[in-house]
Amino acid sequence: MHIHLLKEPEPHNLEILQAHLEKTLRLTMGEIRAEHSGAKILVAGRPSREQLAAFPALQALIVPWTGIPPGTLELVREFPDLTLHNLHHNAAPVAEMAVALLLAAAKRIIPFDQALRKNDWRLRYQPPETILLERKRALILGYGEIGRRIGTALEGLGLEVVFIRRRAGADQEPGIYPPSALEELLPEVDFLVLALPLTAQTEGWIGEKELRLLPSSAVLVNVARGKVIDEVALFKALSEKWIFGAGLDVWFNYPGSREERGSTPPGEYPWGDLDNLVLSPHRGGLVRETEGLRMSALAELLNQAARGLPLSNRVDPDLGY
Repeated sequence: MHIHLLKEPEPHNLEILQAHLEKTLRLTMGEIRAEHSGAKILVAGRPSREQLAAFPALQALIVPWTGIPPGTLELVREFPDLTLHNLHHNAAPVAEMAVALLLAAAKRIIPFDQALRKNDWRLRYQPPETILLERKRALILGYGEIGRRIGTALEGLGLEVVFIRRRAGADQEPGIYPPSALEELLPEVDFLVLALPLTAQTEGWIGEKELRLLPSSAVLVNVARGKVIDEVALFKALSEKWIFGAGLDVWFNYPGSREERGSTPPGEYPWGDLDNLVLSPHRGGLVRETEGLRMSALAELLNQAARGLPLSNRVDPDLGY
């Protein structure tokens, strides 16, 4: 079977991919030429319409990361015979980031660190403000691989963990609820973790009403997409102390060019002024091992095709996940 990668991996990463691939797979890379037209699987994050049309025998498109760009979703809808898939290679590092943000916010790691760097010990002698995790309750929005990994880690820290899952039904195991249960659950949780895709249904899902339902001692963590939360409501919740704190790895505004990377605010409000917020520049999935994990996950998916198996990680273009 012929596979084409629109972007050629770095030599070391390519070695990892080739070392894991079935020998029956033919791999081509880079600029599309006439001899590539027989490829049945294309690996590309943001292909153009012309690039997809250049492969008459194309059966599947693999986006080599977790989220699918909106433009790619729209384009794939024009090719109804093409299946869409993604990779879950970043599940472990993103879950680790979620737990790190939760701990940092609950334990106020950043303010204590900043004070002691100035030789200021006074916070040590003030009444304790940090939060105990053990025997508390966490609600995770999203029951994908990342959400489940977060849940396992938090259970290991002694928390009770419940989930909201879109497909939750009567046959689901205890602790998994449908989206309609959100308002009922929010007043009863100490930690709210967002690990769900951004779709037309989830955009702005957490707004002022939902944030005011949380206890004032609650901590919110978002490793999903910034726009799952209403920016105005979240800034008010933190600045006016409706909730105890938050940790965010995803934002409302991103640099549009390389030149803007050193001067782009993450949103419309002064997020850096909040001492109850831990800020992370959308690096949850980026660790030293990321590219190796990506290549191994890609090889596993391609090997399914080589063995005549259906490709896993299929994405519904209408749902976006």
